[in-house]
Amino acid sequence: MSFEIKEKDLLARIGRLKTKSGVFETPALLPVINPAVQPVPPRKIRETFCFEALITNAYILKKRFKNQPIKEGLHKFLDFNGVIMTDSGAYQMLVYGDIETTPEEIVKYQEQIDTDIATILDWPTGWRVTKKYAEKTVNETLKRARELPKIKTRNDILWVGPVQGGKYLDLVAKSAEEMGKLPFDVYALGSPTEVMENYRFDVLVDMILTAKMKLPIEKPLHLFGAGHPFMFSLAVALGCDLFDSAAYALYAKENRYMTETGTFRLEELNYFPCTCPTCSQKTPKEISELPKEERQRFLAEHNLYVCAAELKRVKQAIKDGRLWEHLEIRMRSHPALLQALKKLKTYEEFIEENSPVVKKSGLFFFDSVGLMRPEIVRHRKRLTERYSPPQNASVLVLVPQTRSKPFHKSKKFKAIKKILRKTFGEKSDRLHICFYAAPFGVVPIELDEVYPLSQHETVLPLDKETIEYVADQTARYIKNNDYKAVILLHDPENWNDALLKACKGVCAKRKVKFEHLILNRESKAFLASFKSLMEK
Repeated sequence: MSFEIKEKDLLARIGRLKTKSGVFETPALLPVINPAVQPVPPRKIRETFCFEALITNAYILKKRFKNQPIKEGLHKFLDFNGVIMTDSGAYQMLVYGDIETTPEEIVKYQEQIDTDIATILDWPTGWRVTKKYAEKTVNETLKRARELPKIKTRNDILWVGPVQGGKYLDLVAKSAEEMGKLPFDVYALGSPTEVMENYRFDVLVDMILTAKMKLPIEKPLHLFGAGHPFMFSLAVALGCDLFDSAAYALYAKENRYMTETGTFRLEELNYFPCTCPTCSQKTPKEISELPKEERQRFLAEHNLYVCAAELKRVKQAIKDGRLWEHLEIRMRSHPALLQALKKLKTYEEFIEENSPVVKKSGLFFFDSVGLMRPEIVRHRKRLTERYSPPQNASVLVLVPQTRSKPFHKSKKFKAIKKILRKTFGEKSDRLHICFYAAPFGVVPIELDEVYPLSQHETVLPLDKETIEYVADQTARYIKNNDYKAVILLHDPENWNDALLKACKGVCAKRKVKFEHLILNRESKAFLASFKSLMEK
């Protein structure tokens, strides 16, 4: 097995996973195949929809088709010449309480049918369970995982080690830490289906990142049952490299039509909001009048197109370094998703540590939700841990951001700088100019062109939370550095009094001289204010 990472953004990565049947690109959606009831043939899923890998259930194959997949080989049996992953039947345990096989039998069967990626028979935790029961599922899954080397006989199959624990994050952490010590090729988060069905995407964030922080970062992570394309960007951004879904077929069975931001009932539509090959020549009315089997096939094919298209958008966003922007757009399609996005603040340092330092594109800042994105967290940390003002600087001059960037090359700042030199004369070298700017807080003039401090676009006017963040970061900067005096050029047109109060308060506590001037468009009035300051 080899997993080569080609591109990264947030915790997402575009990679190449090598199996005995070929190499396929991640992040990858593996459509779930039910050989007994399959609206779209596996061959068509490969040739028409360009899915390089799929997943099917080894337990269902064993129970319904017995030795036929063994005799033919799984790829011929399914008529699919790509990569095939098999689940072990754990989901059936979750639904029915028990299954008619053993961990040893299902390992042996997956080897016999010649799957490419196989899963041990884990014990899924589920959702509405006690912690005692959840702990039992974790311990039993780990026991079975440790027994795999004694059972398996082939080394050309990639094995998946599932992490259990459900909503009990301490158990998820324990499961992931112990599973990560075992030599699995792929790791997976188990038991997320009910969480997603209940739209508890905030809990899903906790589960994924708790596991991710304990598992080997270089190994692929699979998310079982990812479902709807409106959450693909979230799963990928959290570091899921593989995920499977039967939703395209299950939704079709219920006359449900997927879009990248939600789902419609067929009877609710007057127009198809899609130009995929299945939708471009048809109307909802025409499809609703088709026989049931044809209607389901149409919807399943459309749903696959939507899934494939969204995954391509996510990959392109990773390539462009704009996954956060895409994530924000998608997460605002449902309140539960936006709630999940806000949960990322809990893990902002881990995400920052594993995100690229430099990208080929700047960033778009929309509102305070974006304050947890890695670039902003990184600037805050590095300004505290790695930066010191010039040695001769004794007076901090805080200047507001300008619309044009870099700030120090703007006409507005050049006018201010001219006044500063004229007013302070030889003492100008004691001044240290820093910009207060959204979304980064304090930007020292000598760092003004360092990525991404000048490579961003920010929505104005700023929201209250963003202004308060900048005010807090500016006060923290003053507190952490030994200036003798602070001069704030206050811009009341774009900033409220939060910044003024924060700077004034921290200077009073540290007994640092503080003055503020109202930034006036009239240079004469502004110069008069400076002269008055010099007299003080």
